Amino acid sequence: MTTKKDYLHTPIEHIDITKNNPVALVDAMAKMAFTARDLARAADITNRMVEDKSCGIILCLAGSLISAGLKKVFVDMIRCNMVDAIVSTGANIVDQDFFEALGFRHWVGEEKLRSGMFDAELRDLHIDRIYDTLIDEDELRICDEATHQIANDLEPRPHSSREYIQAMGAYLEKHGCKTPDSIVYECYKKEVPIFCPAFSDCSAGFGLVAHYHNRTDSQRMSIDSGKDFYELTKLKIENPNTGLFMIGGGVPKNFAQDVVVAADVLGEEVPMHKYAVQVTVADTRDGALSGSTLKEASSWGKVDLAFEQMVYSEATLAVPLLIGYAYHKGAWKQRVGRKWSGVLDMVEIA
Repeated sequence: MTTKKDYLHTPIEHIDITKNNPVALVDAMAKMAFTARDLARAADITNRMVEDKSCGIILCLAGSLISAGLKKVFVDMIRCNMVDAIVSTGANIVDQDFFEALGFRHWVGEEKLRSGMFDAELRDLHIDRIYDTLIDEDELRICDEATHQIANDLEPRPHSSREYIQAMGAYLEKHGCKTPDSIVYECYKKEVPIFCPAFSDCSAGFGLVAHYHNRTDSQRMSIDSGKDFYELTKLKIENPNTGLFMIGGGVPKNFAQDVVVAADVLGEEVPMHKYAVQVTVADTRDGALSGSTLKEASSWGKVDLAFEQMVYSEATLAVPLLIGYAYHKGAWKQRVGRKWSGVLDMVEIA
């Protein structure tokens, strides 16, 4: 009889950019054509962002990135002050990073599973599939319950997703982080804010549903997406020089770009994002946001055209090269962490 152990035996290993120097390779790609040259230019722009000490760098995450083995790339960016704020889908932060911080893993799925012919068997075993990667559904339920506990412990008022995720970091501080690398925990320690504008669309959503079900209105905390937008806009106003490193598209991409327009709504004149790199496989032809070019974003007054580059590539291929390039160039050694979470907490108190 098939059991979970027959499928969940080989863990996903997160790539370590600190051990592999891609600078010479990427520089050589600059003399090639097509996506190779685009990637090399994007690497140069990424490095310029890091070199620019006045630039606040916003990392945008969409797609299944942590489960795919990119977690340590982002953690190293945080540790090296290459990220000042993160805008992400909830799944990357909760279902994947926080999930692993609780001591769980993502697993390599066998080649045959991609066919979809074994999905009914996986469902019976409580195993969830992300293309070629597997997750134990019973462990995800433990993650759901942890988010429920965090919601119950928060003051019954509207919270930004940043405040909630900060409480997740405090939870790991109190109960122990079970992995050496965690985005949530590292951001908590470095005071790097994480925003998830569509926060309920993840494992935390189940915890919030349980919290709402068991509490009256006066006892409930809530997630205020408007507060998310206001907080990130305030950061743009306070630090006008900004750059975007975007993986995938969707809500994180638009949310981070829109703070320029939001500042204008508040009567504050701020420059467009000075630097912008997007790694995506989305197409431009359907008019959807994920595939819309950064040049198109410039028409909306969001992104400057001098230092922007689209890279049409799957993230697990391009991101280690781009971030590895900037890491090994070493400009991060001159950067100082902005501790934007602390700045926002002071605004909240005031």
